[in-house]
Amino acid sequence: MTAAQIQRIHHSWRLLKAVDPAIVGDVFYSRLFLLYPRLRGMFPKKMEDQHQKLIDMLSHMVARLDQPDQLAQEVQAMGARHLGYGVKPEHYAMIGEALLWTLEKGLGHDWTPETAEAWTACYDLIARKMMEAAAA
Repeated sequence: MTAAQIQRIHHSWRLLKAVDPAIVGDVFYSRLFLLYPRLRGMFPKKMEDQHQKLIDMLSHMVARLDQPDQLAQEVQAMGARHLGYGVKPEHYAMIGEALLWTLEKGLGHDWTPETAEAWTACYDLIARKMMEAAAA
């Protein structure tokens, strides 16, 4: 990821983080389960805590983009944990699709082609590191 992409992610995340985590989480998981209903069983019945976990995890990852070594370690640990939840490599594309859609809808006119490219690069990096850790 480039410095400009990291800056764009930081800026856009500050905008989206101002939205209630319950709304962002609900939009993300609603989209994910609409597109991929078979994934619903991997999550708790009551999703309120999961909404906050999503926002906390994204905030943590965004904050670490300037520290690639630390980010890599944390993402690898997360990948190993997610393996225990039943996450398979094909799930990462599904989650990425729902996440990018949620970011686009949440950011509205602030979702530019450059922002989309930055978030895509960010998600691809994180997903790749998580899958590598799960495969190890």
